[in-house]
Amino acid sequence: MGHCRAALLSDRSVLRLGGADAHKLLQGVITNDLDKAQDGAAIHAGLLSPQGKILFDFFVVADGDGFLIEIAKSEAAALLKRLGFYRLRAEVEMKEEPSFHVVAAWGGEPTQPTSAIAFADPRLPELGLRVLLPTNEAVAGLDCTEATEADYQSLRIKLGVPEGGRDYSFGEAFPHDALFDELNGVDFKKGCFVGQEVVSRMQHRGTARKRVLPVTGDGPLQTGASVEGGGLPIGPIGSVDGTSGLALLRLDRVEEALGRDAPLMAGDIKITVRRPDFAQFKIPEAVSP
Repeated sequence: MGHCRAALLSDRSVLRLGGADAHKLLQGVITNDLDKAQDGAAIHAGLLSPQGKILFDFFVVADGDGFLIEIAKSEAAALLKRLGFYRLRAEVEMKEEPSFHVVAAWGGEPTQPTSAIAFADPRLPELGLRVLLPTNEAVAGLDCTEATEADYQSLRIKLGVPEGGRDYSFGEAFPHDALFDELNGVDFKKGCFVGQEVVSRMQHRGTARKRVLPVTGDGPLQTGASVEGGGLPIGPIGSVDGTSGLALLRLDRVEEALGRDAPLMAGDIKITVRRPDFAQFKIPEAVSP
């Protein structure tokens, strides 16, 4: 696979959940099946509103008799508060775990310090590993070429993998919008979780109207720019890397614009849209370059 690259992700944080009822609490509220987080494997999951909108997205990995949750640093305290809301009288201890850094490693196998907790990114193999590295350990100890957060974001954008808070707004997007159904973020067979009824209905009826999709501009793209076609707003651009980016787009409006031979524009930048290689859903054919 070649030599790995590793980037410290300073905007990520780790929470620890323990106690006799930790498994029961998490399993009852998150979108994925916690029983898959065994033998060093992790799950990608979300916690939704009762209306089926994503409030938080994160990874969960088992550690001893409890669980570690890797989440955006800006959302960590709010997730603890939300889980506290569901805890009631359950025997669960929850806290931020400041003793870990979060590192992304890809393109090869890093050397893993025994004190680190590493797991394959459950969304997509090409994203490599997430390493929860003790704060007293250096990234150099992974024996990878040190990369930057921008390098990691560039990889993620190229692969077409959305990230909450960058490519969709928490509290506004459905799991299908954020490709949870394509990136192992939701288990439709696990039974109840918060918002499950809405998400299952969208899955069975195939009613997802929006998707985060990779876009390419004929000039540099700007985060927050509105994509339009034939005068119709189609959706905002999120993460960008030069002329590449991700955008949360209304598929019906993309199809309508293309049907009228109207170019898709982000300001004065013409864009093309493609379907990520991993995706099973269809996008309007004329969109493909």
